[in-house]
Amino acid sequence: MDYEFLYSFTKRVLSLDESIDWVGITNKYSVLLSTEQRQGMTPYLTDEENEEFSSNSVTRHKNTTKFAPKIGKVSYAFGRYRNIRRATVPINDDFYLLLMFNTRTSDFDDLLTKRVIPMLENEKSRFILPSDESDN
Repeated sequence: MDYEFLYSFTKRVLSLDESIDWVGITNKYSVLLSTEQRQGMTPYLTDEENEEFSSNSVTRHKNTTKFAPKIGKVSYAFGRYRNIRRATVPINDDFYLLLMFNTRTSDFDDLLTKRVIPMLENEKSRFILPSDESDN
């Protein structure tokens, strides 16, 4: 995996909108490969909690894929909490984009579908596991 690409990609996603406070990319094994946080803000979660967030997000996504033939493929999953908003965006079968938004996020659907996901689609081919990690 090209870690320089992951670093620049997470920085670019973070810069898309001031309501995005944290961005992470995790693999299908729930290992956070790259994270970026808005400068000057207090982290919502510790590094360990971010790892758990990653694991829970990947597990939740895998549990819902069994319904895809009936309800369609997940574009993103969104959770609204008192202090944050968070989203999980599947990149492909091997990678996920995780985002945390501040509470000023009002139009997360437009932000995700018109800015984040199109940017992700343009770079999707760069998200590949090394051959020794793939299931093939």
